[in-house]
Amino acid sequence: MGDVPPQVEHDAGRNPHDGRASVSGAAAGPRAAAASASQGAKERPSAARPRSAATLVVLALAALVAFSGFAALGVWQIERRAWKLDLIERVDARFHAAPVPAPGPAEWPQISAERDEYRRVRLDGAFLPGRETFVQAVTDLGAGFWALAPFRTRDGFTVLVNRGFVAADHRAEAAAPAAETSVAGLLRMTEPKGGFLRANDPATDTWRSRDVAAIAQARGLSDAAPYFVDADATPNPGGVPLGGLTVVAFRNSHLVYALTWFALAAMVLVGAAIVARGEIALRRRH
Repeated sequence: MGDVPPQVEHDAGRNPHDGRASVSGAAAGPRAAAASASQGAKERPSAARPRSAATLVVLALAALVAFSGFAALGVWQIERRAWKLDLIERVDARFHAAPVPAPGPAEWPQISAERDEYRRVRLDGAFLPGRETFVQAVTDLGAGFWALAPFRTRDGFTVLVNRGFVAADHRAEAAAPAAETSVAGLLRMTEPKGGFLRANDPATDTWRSRDVAAIAQARGLSDAAPYFVDADATPNPGGVPLGGLTVVAFRNSHLVYALTWFALAAMVLVGAAIVARGEIALRRRH
C-alpha cells in the first residue's frame, strides 16, 4: 500500500500560535489589573468627610473651656507673683528694721503672719529656769534640737524664746541663765500640729514643732504670748545654743508657672486652628 507521509499532529481546534498569545496575555494581566486598580482609586471619593455640626460644637466648647482654664490659671499665677514680691519686700523691711518692744497682751488678737512675722523685736526680763523645751530640728549644722525657754518680761507676760540650735549630745549645756537680760530676735508664728509628718507628744516630752500653745500648757505657762521669738546671733554662754539661724527665704516660681499655663493656652489655640483649617479644606473638596 506504500508509506504514508508523516503528518503534523495538532490538538483539535488548537492554533500553534496560541501559546505565545496566552503567555503574552498572562504577562499583561497583572499590569492591566494594577492600572485598573489605580484608576479605580482615583475615581473613588476620599474617605475623609467633614465633621458634623454637633461634633464641631463639642470640639469648640472643649477648646474654649481648656483655653479659658489655662489662661485663668496663668493670670492667677501672675497675681500670686505680685503678692509674693510684695510680701518679700515687706518682710525684708521688717527684718532690717530696728527692734521694737515685743507685742503685749493688748496686741495679741491682731497679730498675724502677714503683718508681723519676721518683725524684729526686743524683750527685757529673765528666763524661767528649768522649763526648757527641746524641739527636733534639722539645720545646715545637722540634726539636733531647737532650745526653747520661757522668758518673763518686765511687763508681766511670758514669751517662748528659741535660743538657738543645740546638738543632741549638748542639751545639758543649753540651760537658760537666770539673771536678768535682754533678748533681740525675730517674731515667729506658732507651729501647731507637729512636724516631720508626725504630731507632737507632750506626754513623752517629744516635740517636732514649735507649738506655742501646747508647749505653754505642758510647762504650766498661763500667760504665754501666741508667738515665739527666734533669738539673734548674740553668743550664749559657752556658745550653746547657737542662735541666729533663722532662714528667711520665700520660694517664688510663680512666673514659671504662669508661662507654663499660658503656653498650654497657646497650644489649645494652635490645635483649634489646625482642626479648623482641615475642616475648611474638607468642605471645599466636598
